Amino acid sequence: MPDPATPSETATPVTPPGARHRLVDVPGGRIHLVEQGSGPLVLLVHGFPESWYSWRHQLPALAAAGYRAVAVDVRGYGRSSKPPAVEEYRMLAHVADNVGVVQALGEKTATIVGHDWGSNIAADSALLRPDMFTAAALLGVPYAPRGGPRPTEAFARIGGDEEFYVSYFQTPGRAEAEIESDVRGWLAGFYAGLSGDTMPAPDEPSLYFVPPAGRLRDRFPAGPLPAWLSEAELDHYAGEFERTGPTGALNRYRNVDRDWADLAAWHGTPLTQPSLFIGGALDASLAWMADAVKNFPTTLPGLVASHILEGCGHWVQQERPDEVNTLLTEWLDALPAR
Repeated sequence: MPDPATPSETATPVTPPGARHRLVDVPGGRIHLVEQGSGPLVLLVHGFPESWYSWRHQLPALAAAGYRAVAVDVRGYGRSSKPPAVEEYRMLAHVADNVGVVQALGEKTATIVGHDWGSNIAADSALLRPDMFTAAALLGVPYAPRGGPRPTEAFARIGGDEEFYVSYFQTPGRAEAEIESDVRGWLAGFYAGLSGDTMPAPDEPSLYFVPPAGRLRDRFPAGPLPAWLSEAELDHYAGEFERTGPTGALNRYRNVDRDWADLAAWHGTPLTQPSLFIGGALDASLAWMADAVKNFPTTLPGLVASHILEGCGHWVQQERPDEVNTLLTEWLDALPAR
């Protein structure tokens, strides 16, 4: 469809020079994306609580390396569709969105790259549609096939008297109340709490757990922004969530049991395409999912390389853009031609 972005949107200073905004129709609604470059398609999928903007450093680097880099706003974020029902944020819907984007762009195949929840979405897109997603790069969150007990039951057993953040996010309206009271401040604290240079010390209470009658933000660090995040960049993120609200983003967490049921046929299934993993050494995801990393020889038999960046937290492609760009382009360049 024609690009419907307004002049103010296409001229926004946060857009990398040479990139353009588009809205494309997919079966589930519309997806907003930012694209740059020409060549083999590389689809970039963000996590929580971010947007296409988390790939602002990768778009020009991948374009310069000869790729068509496309960063989407996942449904519920930014200018993409925000369906009202919780179940419309199940994993199968996100996979369908990615398939629809590739088709809307006139392509038949793509390499998919994801961070945080986007890592899970990228992995499941490649798992369910290996004909279309011929390689996958996973950032921050390692691949773990469907398995184990029902996710909400497992999360409920974590933390003792305190509540694991994924459990805290399950009830509609609960996390929204604390976020919407101060969107910019909440985002600043969440980004800082998971960033390598500003996260709490290991001996401090974990911000991933909510004390009884408390809020998630009660343990956010008080201090400066992470080095990778300027005031203007925070303003952009806050502006997106001020406009859209956080419910669509939080609804991804509210589908973990539904995903577990939907993907029963893929229980324990490895991801066999060529793959790449990049994580931050200080990211708690690697500690919680150490077994998933250990099992890569079985679960990711096509793994080309796994890189753990020392001193880096959760926001790998923003905390270490140059390193991630180099690792991504070297991996992409070595993939079989498609």
